[in-house]
Formats: sequence, structure tokens, C-alpha cells
Amino acid sequence: MDGLVIKNTGSWYVVHTDNGEDVNCKIKGNFRLKGIRTTNPVAVGDRVTISVNPDGNAFITAIQPRKNYIIRRASNLSKESHIIAANLDCAFLVVTLAHPVTSTTFIDRFLATAEAYRVPAVLLINKVDLLTDDDDKEYCEAVASLYRTIGYDVLEISALTGEGMTELRERLKDKISLFSGNSGVGKSTIINALLPDLELRTGSISDMHDTGMHTTTFSEMFPLPEGGWIIDTPGIKGFGTIDFDKHEIAHFFPEIFKISADCKYGNCTHTHEPGCAVLKALDDHYISQSRYASYLSILDDTNPDKYRKPF
Repeated sequence: MDGLVIKNTGSWYVVHTDNGEDVNCKIKGNFRLKGIRTTNPVAVGDRVTISVNPDGNAFITAIQPRKNYIIRRASNLSKESHIIAANLDCAFLVVTLAHPVTSTTFIDRFLATAEAYRVPAVLLINKVDLLTDDDDKEYCEAVASLYRTIGYDVLEISALTGEGMTELRERLKDKISLFSGNSGVGKSTIINALLPDLELRTGSISDMHDTGMHTTTFSEMFPLPEGGWIIDTPGIKGFGTIDFDKHEIAHFFPEIFKISADCKYGNCTHTHEPGCAVLKALDDHYISQSRYASYLSILDDTNPDKYRKPF
């Protein structure tokens, strides 16, 4: 039987088969021996083939080719990666600009990875109801304007008050959509607003660190009544990139890639070379300092010593 992986608990998977059944499955051990350097060889969103033994135990026996996926470094000191979800029509990066504040470095790392793996991405600014003073509103306007200028779709919403939720629903119809972001940005609250019967657990924000507590512990996919699926994922602190070639990183920053066509050297890293059009654009404020800093931070990920395990 073929089906769609709709839940991953780390030790077993739920597969929604093409005939409408939900089957609990394990994976065959040899999946881990085929050069797959990920902590999860099977991801939510994967199309798979399963077989059921005479004793009733079901196993995933094959993964069908993926059209795309979102992947991150499994941990700061790891050389392994973790596939967050596969076969996505859209990845919604949920961010907040107050309580907690999502860093632009995190945003840029996620967006660059989405570009690298051909996943259309939308920036979803949640909790806009908390942006009450002029400085907060101005910052929100600046962040939204920056990413819209680059070419990204940006939605400003409040899952609590309902602002922007109708527009979000329209974007989700008949699509497989991922919700990802730091803990505390309100992913579960958004999904509860979209699917009230789910009653997903939501967490409080730590007063000491102004960060969210993990409430979702594994990735899971939920069907929408109007058609389509949404994927809820555990909150992530950082977004380590993996397997990027240092000469290709600029390709994943659309505004840097566009300007890099005018660089003097074809293999320009945009850090020190003479005749670098990107450095000139940075000086002329055509490229934002925050985006360039994020580019440099991903460039640093390619340093082989950065993720060497400590003795």
C-alpha cells in the first residue's frame, strides 16, 4: 500500500494510506544503512510504500522521490541533519517581533534553506496585537518592508484577535503547508484557531528569558476541512545549515544573487574581493546589513572546524 506520512514520534510513524486508513508503522533497519545522513530517514509529508506482516505489524519499505524538503543541522555540534518535513507547497515561517523576538539571522537562515531546497516560503508575523507602542509598530513595518522588497510574501496576523486569519486560511486551501519557527511564536495557537477541535497544547512564555517552552514534541500533519494539510513542528532554537557550497550561498539570497552578476570575478565570495558589486551595494544601502550579516554567518557554517565534535 502507498500512503502519506502524517506523524513522526521518533520511534514510529503514522501513515495515512490511499484508501483512507491510518496505520502505525516502523521502518526497516536498512533505511539507516543507505547513506542517509539524517536523524530521521522518513519525514512527515513523505509519500511511502508500506507492507503489513501476517502478525499485523506494518513497516515502511520504500520512500518515493521527494519534490522538496526543509532540512536543518540536527544540533550545533552535529554533522547530521534533520528533515523537518517533505513535499511542501509552502513553508510558513512563524515569527514574532515581541514576546519573544525572532532574530533576523534565524529568519534568513530558514529562508535561505527554503530557497536551496525549492520550498516556497511565507513570512508569517504573529502577535501583531502586542505591538502597541510606536517603536514596535515601526520595527514591524521595517521588517515586513525589507522582506517584501526582496520578493517574499509577508502576512501580519494575530491568532488571538483573528487579524489576518481569513487571508491565511485562503493561502492554505488545497496545499500542504508547514508551520515552523522558534518556541513561543504561537504556532500551536494559530493551528488551534484554524482547527478548533484539535485543542493543541499551548505554552506560556518564560518571564526570565522571554522565550517559549516546547509544547509540540513531534511533527504531525492535520487535514483542513476546506482541503489541504498543515504540518505542526516542534519549536526550534537555532537553524544550522548543512551541505551548502560556499560559492552557492549567495544564490539563496535573491537580492545578493541578483547584484552578484556584476561582480568582477565569477567565484566572488563577496567578502573582500576587488570589484565586488555586492560590497558596493552594501555600502550604498541596496543590501541590508542584517541580510549581509546572515549571509556571512551561513558562510561560516562551511568552515569544517565549526561543527567538529569536542573531545
